[in-house]
Amino acid sequence: MLATIFCASFAWATLIFFILSIWFTLKQGINHLKKLHQIPCHACEYFTNDYRLKCTVHPIKACSEEAFGCLDFEPQTSFCNACQKGRRKLC
Repeated sequence: MLATIFCASFAWATLIFFILSIWFTLKQGINHLKKLHQIPCHACEYFTNDYRLKCTVHPIKACSEEAFGCLDFEPQTSFCNACQKGRRKLC
């Protein structure tokens, strides 16, 4: 009788721990994604949108967390034809 209660409580505790760990992992992942979406590289004049050379000034730290507060950030001034016609906001 005592072993059955112990096994049942251990099973429930394991299940609750598993669900809580998934919840905390998802919450941490969402917060990390929100932080990554604030990287300003896509709106910079020096951003090339090419996977081989992302930035002409700082190619190593482009599109990473090191790009926060980049001293060489210049707002994008020229847009492609699709952006000027209103099809897309940023290229």
